[in-house]
Amino acid sequence: MKFIETIFEGSMWNSRFVIILAVLGSLFAGFAIFYLATVDVVYLVQHALHYASVDDEARKVLHDSIVSHIVEVVDGYLLGTVMLIFSLGLYELFISDIDQAHGTKASSKILVINSLDDLKSRLAKVILMIMIVTLFEESLHMKLSAPIDLLYLGGSIALIGLALYLTHAAEAGGKGHTEDNHEEEDAH
Repeated sequence: MKFIETIFEGSMWNSRFVIILAVLGSLFAGFAIFYLATVDVVYLVQHALHYASVDDEARKVLHDSIVSHIVEVVDGYLLGTVMLIFSLGLYELFISDIDQAHGTKASSKILVINSLDDLKSRLAKVILMIMIVTLFEESLHMKLSAPIDLLYLGGSIALIGLALYLTHAAEAGGKGHTEDNHEEEDAH
Protein backbone atom coordinates (compact mmCIF):
# COMPACT_ATOMS: atom_id res chain seq x y z
CA MET A 1 0.00 0.00 0.00
CA LYS A 2 2.90 2.39 0.79
CA PHE A 3 4.27 1.72 -2.72
CA ILE A 4 0.97 2.82 -4.34
CA GLU A 5 0.85 5.90 -2.13
CA THR A 6 4.42 6.84 -3.13
CA ILE A 7 3.65 6.42 -6.84
CA PHE A 8 0.40 8.38 -6.54
CA GLU A 9 1.98 11.26 -4.62
CA GLY A 10 4.91 11.38 -7.05
CA SER A 11 2.51 11.52 -9.99
CA MET A 12 0.50 14.27 -8.35
CA TRP A 13 3.60 16.31 -7.58
CA ASN A 14 4.94 15.90 -11.12
CA SER A 15 1.60 16.96 -12.59
CA ARG A 16 2.65 20.53 -11.80
CA PHE A 17 4.75 20.39 -14.97
CA VAL A 18 1.56 20.95 -16.97
CA ILE A 19 2.17 24.61 -16.01
CA ILE A 20 4.93 24.59 -18.65
CA LEU A 21 2.15 24.97 -21.24
CA ALA A 22 0.94 28.16 -19.56
CA VAL A 23 4.52 29.40 -19.11
CA LEU A 24 5.37 28.88 -22.79
CA GLY A 25 2.01 30.17 -24.01
CA SER A 26 2.33 33.34 -21.92
CA LEU A 27 5.92 33.82 -23.02
CA PHE A 28 5.04 33.46 -26.73
CA ALA A 29 2.01 35.75 -26.32
CA GLY A 30 4.27 38.33 -24.67
CA PHE A 31 6.77 38.06 -27.52
CA ALA A 32 3.94 38.47 -30.04
CA ILE A 33 2.67 41.60 -28.29
CA PHE A 34 6.21 43.04 -28.08
CA TYR A 35 6.59 42.36 -31.82
CA LEU A 36 3.28 44.08 -32.63
CA ALA A 37 4.15 47.12 -30.52
CA THR A 38 7.62 47.36 -32.08
CA VAL A 39 6.18 47.21 -35.61
CA ASP A 40 3.78 49.97 -34.56
CA VAL A 41 6.77 52.04 -33.40
CA VAL A 42 8.46 51.61 -36.80
CA TYR A 43 5.34 52.81 -38.63
CA LEU A 44 4.90 55.60 -36.09
CA VAL A 45 8.42 56.88 -36.74
CA GLN A 46 7.83 56.70 -40.51
CA HIS A 47 4.67 58.83 -40.15
CA ALA A 48 6.38 61.25 -37.75
CA LEU A 49 9.11 61.95 -40.33
CA HIS A 50 6.47 63.67 -42.49
CA TYR A 51 5.30 65.87 -39.63
CA ALA A 52 7.28 68.96 -40.65
CA SER A 53 6.39 68.72 -44.34
CA VAL A 54 2.58 68.99 -44.08
CA ASP A 55 0.35 72.04 -43.73
CA ASP A 56 -1.04 73.20 -40.38
CA GLU A 57 -4.37 71.40 -40.64
CA ALA A 58 -2.78 68.10 -41.66
CA ARG A 59 -0.13 68.57 -38.94
CA LYS A 60 -2.86 68.81 -36.28
CA VAL A 61 -4.47 65.58 -37.53
CA LEU A 62 -1.06 63.88 -37.74
CA HIS A 63 -0.15 65.12 -34.23
CA ASP A 64 -3.34 63.67 -32.74
CA SER A 65 -2.80 60.42 -34.62
CA ILE A 66 0.82 60.12 -33.46
CA VAL A 67 -0.04 60.81 -29.82
CA SER A 68 -2.83 58.24 -29.98
CA HIS A 69 -0.50 55.66 -31.52
CA ILE A 70 2.17 56.33 -28.88
CA VAL A 71 -0.41 55.58 -26.20
CA GLU A 72 -1.32 52.35 -28.04
CA VAL A 73 2.37 51.36 -28.16
CA VAL A 74 2.77 51.98 -24.42
CA ASP A 75 -0.35 49.88 -23.87
CA GLY A 76 1.12 47.08 -26.01
CA TYR A 77 4.43 47.07 -24.17
CA LEU A 78 2.65 47.05 -20.82
CA LEU A 79 0.54 44.07 -21.90
CA GLY A 80 3.67 42.28 -23.13
CA THR A 81 5.23 42.97 -19.74
CA VAL A 82 2.20 41.45 -18.00
CA MET A 83 2.60 38.30 -20.05
CA LEU A 84 6.33 38.11 -19.29
CA ILE A 85 5.83 38.63 -15.54
CA PHE A 86 3.03 36.06 -15.57
CA SER A 87 5.22 33.54 -17.38
CA LEU A 88 8.22 34.02 -15.09
CA GLY A 89 6.04 34.02 -11.99
CA LEU A 90 4.26 30.79 -12.91
CA TYR A 91 7.57 29.10 -13.63
CA GLU A 92 9.08 30.22 -10.32
CA LEU A 93 6.00 29.25 -8.31
CA PHE A 94 5.33 25.83 -9.81
CA ILE A 95 8.49 24.53 -11.48
CA SER A 96 11.77 25.91 -10.18
CA ASP A 97 13.69 29.06 -9.28
CA ILE A 98 15.35 30.67 -12.27
CA ASP A 99 18.99 30.24 -11.26
CA GLN A 100 20.40 32.87 -13.64
CA ALA A 101 18.03 35.52 -12.30
CA HIS A 102 18.69 35.21 -8.60
CA GLY A 103 21.36 37.40 -7.16
CA THR A 104 20.94 40.04 -9.87
CA LYS A 105 19.46 43.49 -9.37
CA ALA A 106 16.82 42.82 -12.02
CA SER A 107 15.49 39.76 -10.23
CA SER A 108 14.98 41.70 -7.03
CA LYS A 109 12.72 44.06 -8.95
CA ILE A 110 10.90 41.51 -11.11
CA LEU A 111 10.88 38.13 -9.41
CA VAL A 112 9.80 38.91 -5.88
CA ILE A 113 7.03 36.37 -6.24
CA ASN A 114 6.69 33.95 -3.36
CA SER A 115 3.03 33.07 -3.71
CA LEU A 116 0.05 33.36 -6.03
CA ASP A 117 -0.94 36.48 -4.09
CA ASP A 118 2.41 38.09 -4.95
CA LEU A 119 1.89 37.20 -8.61
CA LYS A 120 -1.67 38.57 -8.56
CA SER A 121 -0.46 41.76 -6.91
CA ARG A 122 2.24 42.32 -9.53
CA LEU A 123 -0.18 41.63 -12.36
CA ALA A 124 -2.85 43.87 -10.83
CA LYS A 125 -0.44 46.81 -10.74
CA VAL A 126 0.48 46.40 -14.40
CA ILE A 127 -3.16 45.88 -15.40
CA LEU A 128 -4.08 49.07 -13.51
CA MET A 129 -1.43 50.90 -15.54
CA ILE A 130 -2.88 49.45 -18.76
CA MET A 131 -6.32 50.67 -17.72
CA ILE A 132 -4.93 54.14 -17.00
CA VAL A 133 -3.24 54.26 -20.40
CA THR A 134 -6.44 53.04 -22.09
CA LEU A 135 -8.51 55.72 -20.35
CA PHE A 136 -5.97 58.32 -21.43
CA GLU A 137 -6.19 57.05 -25.00
CA GLU A 138 -10.00 57.18 -24.94
CA SER A 139 -9.96 60.67 -23.42
CA LEU A 140 -7.90 61.88 -26.40
CA HIS A 141 -10.80 60.96 -28.69
CA MET A 142 -13.57 62.03 -26.33
CA LYS A 143 -15.83 64.81 -27.58
CA LEU A 144 -17.04 67.02 -24.76
CA SER A 145 -20.45 67.99 -26.12
CA ALA A 146 -22.27 68.55 -22.82
CA PRO A 147 -21.24 69.65 -19.33
CA ILE A 148 -21.98 66.12 -18.03
CA ASP A 149 -19.22 64.77 -20.31
CA LEU A 150 -16.68 66.94 -18.50
CA LEU A 151 -18.05 65.65 -15.20
CA TYR A 152 -17.63 62.05 -16.41
CA LEU A 153 -14.05 62.74 -17.46
CA GLY A 154 -13.25 64.41 -14.14
CA GLY A 155 -14.90 61.54 -12.25
CA SER A 156 -12.88 58.93 -14.13
CA ILE A 157 -9.67 60.82 -13.38
CA ALA A 158 -10.64 61.02 -9.69
CA LEU A 159 -11.35 57.27 -9.62
CA ILE A 160 -7.95 56.55 -11.16
CA GLY A 161 -6.31 58.73 -8.53
CA LEU A 162 -8.21 56.84 -5.83
CA ALA A 163 -7.19 53.47 -7.31
CA LEU A 164 -3.53 54.52 -7.36
CA TYR A 165 -3.76 55.83 -3.81
CA LEU A 166 -5.40 52.64 -2.55
CA THR A 167 -2.85 50.48 -4.37
CA HIS A 168 0.00 52.43 -2.82
CA ALA A 169 -1.63 52.39 0.62
CA ALA A 170 -2.22 48.63 0.42
CA GLU A 171 1.40 48.08 -0.61
CA ALA A 172 2.70 50.24 2.23
CA GLY A 173 0.33 48.56 4.68
CA GLY A 174 1.40 45.12 3.50
CA LYS A 175 5.07 45.94 4.05
CA GLY A 176 4.38 47.23 7.54
CA HIS A 177 2.25 44.18 8.31
CA THR A 178 5.01 41.86 7.12
CA GLU A 179 7.58 43.68 9.27
CA ASP A 180 5.24 43.43 12.28
CA ASN A 181 4.93 39.68 11.72
CA HIS A 182 8.73 39.28 11.60
CA GLU A 183 9.09 41.29 14.82
CA GLU A 184 6.49 39.08 16.53
CA GLU A 185 8.27 35.92 15.31
CA ASP A 186 11.62 37.25 16.57
CA ALA A 187 10.08 37.99 19.98
CA HIS A 188 8.98 34.34 20.34
